Amino acid sequence: MPVKRTTAILRTRTPGRSSPPASHPAGTLLLVAVLGGSVFPSLQASAAESPTGTVPGIEELLVSADSTLADRLGAAGSITAIESEELRLIGATHISEALARVPGVWVARGSGQEHLTAIRSAVLTGAGACGEFLFLEDGLPIRPAGFCNVNGLFEVNSEQPGRIEVWRGPASALLGGNALHGAVNFVTDIPTANTFSAEGGPYDYYRLSGQFHQELNGHEFGVSINGNSSNGYRDFTGYDQQKASLVHSTDVGAWSVYNTLHFTNLNQETGAFVEGFEVYKDDDLRKTNPAPEAYRDAKSARLASFWTKDAWRITPYLRWSDMNFLQHFLPGEPRERNDQTSGGVLLGYDFPASGRLRASAGAHLELMSSHLDEYQDEPLTTSSAFNNAVRPQGWHYDYDTDSMMAAGFYDLSWSFTEETRLVHSLRIEYLEYDYSNRILDGNTRDDGTACGFGGCLYNRPADRTDDYTNVAGRIGIEQDFSTGMAYLVIGNGFRPPQVTELYRLQRGQDVADLKSEELWSVEAGFKGGFFNVALFSERTDNYIFRDSAGLNVSDGRTKAWGVEFEAFRSFGDHTLSVSGTYAEHKYDFDRDATGGEVIEKNNYIDTAPKWLANARWNYAVTDSLGLELEAEFVDKHYINADNTAEYDGHLVFHLRGRYAVNDRLSVFGRVINLLDDEYAERGDYTVFSPLNYRYFPAMPRQIYAGVTIDL
Repeated sequence: MPVKRTTAILRTRTPGRSSPPASHPAGTLLLVAVLGGSVFPSLQASAAESPTGTVPGIEELLVSADSTLADRLGAAGSITAIESEELRLIGATHISEALARVPGVWVARGSGQEHLTAIRSAVLTGAGACGEFLFLEDGLPIRPAGFCNVNGLFEVNSEQPGRIEVWRGPASALLGGNALHGAVNFVTDIPTANTFSAEGGPYDYYRLSGQFHQELNGHEFGVSINGNSSNGYRDFTGYDQQKASLVHSTDVGAWSVYNTLHFTNLNQETGAFVEGFEVYKDDDLRKTNPAPEAYRDAKSARLASFWTKDAWRITPYLRWSDMNFLQHFLPGEPRERNDQTSGGVLLGYDFPASGRLRASAGAHLELMSSHLDEYQDEPLTTSSAFNNAVRPQGWHYDYDTDSMMAAGFYDLSWSFTEETRLVHSLRIEYLEYDYSNRILDGNTRDDGTACGFGGCLYNRPADRTDDYTNVAGRIGIEQDFSTGMAYLVIGNGFRPPQVTELYRLQRGQDVADLKSEELWSVEAGFKGGFFNVALFSERTDNYIFRDSAGLNVSDGRTKAWGVEFEAFRSFGDHTLSVSGTYAEHKYDFDRDATGGEVIEKNNYIDTAPKWLANARWNYAVTDSLGLELEAEFVDKHYINADNTAEYDGHLVFHLRGRYAVNDRLSVFGRVINLLDDEYAERGDYTVFSPLNYRYFPAMPRQIYAGVTIDL
């Protein structure tokens, strides 16, 4: 059951400072975060907990269930939470602005609302990139198993959740497939007041949002809705998007029931890479868009009902998504459309405590019906003779895939003493695909005629079924000390091959004989009153990629190690928060890959900075005025697998503030990229362009301002 008012947190004074009024966001008393939470010190307590499970100086009453990762995954591991008050201050126009302060996480911004995600990993692209991370809403995956969206975070209402939780490291033992490197969970809350907000910014940006609450005859209702629009910094990169979350809470007999409905809609013009070495420093060229015709339209809806009674939890749900976009990054620019309808039920049961043993178990059943097609509108005549011949006009793919996923799992905790606990989790999951090709099998044109150069690039397998059985587990030990808690945990995660990797084949590959990716991890950490630190080592087997022959294969390996940290200290009206990561991600095999890439063992994985860091200084200027200065650092890193091309990294600053005019009216502002630095959101290197280097340029200085009214 989601945290409905369920997050009942008793607020007290933080030792050593006075308690400002609730209307002052930058001086609001610390909200208790879940274990391992990131710190915006005036808004949210450090999740580095004391042995009793609370932050010193804070009384906590937290009632929740499977909707939060902290409840399901426990203390032995790394989790960071960003609470709603902090999210309101951040005022993110893109999800990357919120997640930048989480250790081990980098969300590389693309065009509009597009993005690529890294959680204890490189920023992954191409075959094998989609589905490495699990995106959830109230503990439920936002998409069905095997049907991922690499830009999946734009399908959630990330602007108005009650909390965003990020789990770093494998979480498949309880969350299932795709939680290979980590998970991001958006926790829905019923708004506690009626508010309206309006803001504006550069490039014709505006956003309107509102949150509303109503109680009626034992029913509690909440609505969170927002819409924003921008003409874009670069040519033809404007977008419009709308999001809504509706929640309802009531009791049905002895059952507590919490219902949610989420809807998102995105219509955007999409910008392509700008090509040329460090072209992001050119004031004119960085504004250009080599693909002015590109677009992306995406819609999604999700309905869930959380039923809780004593030790039982039953959660049925339905989902739908539809996306249509131009693949401007491919010669011929084919149009892709994909959609899915899916539903299932998640069950959970907490066994009665038996001495030192605590145990829970659950089951998960899910069904999906999906479709994907790809159509090239015009003949290709402007590329090489090979590309012109093998990328024909017409239908490239047109197929349906149904799936069934069934899983069972349990979680155990055994207390040796009051201070020492053994924890263990296990999940077994079965996933079956039923694929049906709707046009001609093979690599001919859609009318059956042959392409030159040995056949068309696009190859359509014959109808088939595939199934995967995976097991994930973890075992760890927790030890309480007077200053905090130490833990050691060993676990693994898995990622079944995705639908597109199995059935969207090329050249002569009729069958993609892929294995599930598997990641093994060892992590040791300490959670203190004002800091967290974690040291990890990971190995990934069956790494999926596309080789130099254009075949989807799963015989790669990677390895990584690193250290993550976060801490905060308050000094009167000033509070300093820091978070950061040092990590090395390397290939552990030799192979020629698609795009002319040469993978060699011990090469660094491209787009994997060693250092990621974030620091925030929070200043309660007066009881009504609060400021935050944020520094965001991305280290230099290789942008190709050969390790011959680099991006120099960047350090940028952001300034935010809010002023409470009175109890009902507040004004706020943000300056993003305060010093007007010239940098890239992401860099890449390709042998297929004469300029080789290509980038998504970051926007120059942006100033946003708005007003919030309590109705």
